[in-house]
Amino acid sequence: MKEEGAFLTITELAGELGVAPHILRYWETRFPTLRPLQRSGNRRYYRPADVDLARRIHRLLSVEGFTVKGAQKALEDSDGPPPAAPPEEGASLLSRLQAIRDQFARAIGD
Repeated sequence: MKEEGAFLTITELAGELGVAPHILRYWETRFPTLRPLQRSGNRRYYRPADVDLARRIHRLLSVEGFTVKGAQKALEDSDGPPPAAPPEEGASLLSRLQAIRDQFARAIGD
């Protein structure tokens, strides 16, 4: 299980929500604020704000019975989705993740 706030892959998020990955890709076309980071090979990484928005979309569509158009309107009428983290350059993000991994390895190695 990943820690709270960790980026999720499309497979992980789809599994959590109980939908197929293509449904998440479809939602990205209908809800412009749902924009995960995309890396090499178009791999999607959903930030915590993206995960929260996907959960809200899922709740509106699957639990509350909204249509896509109705869900779009409900999201527009609400306070809006949580602000997304600013996009980072891939190399910068990768170097930060490697530094965290190295720091963790040193901490458990002691």
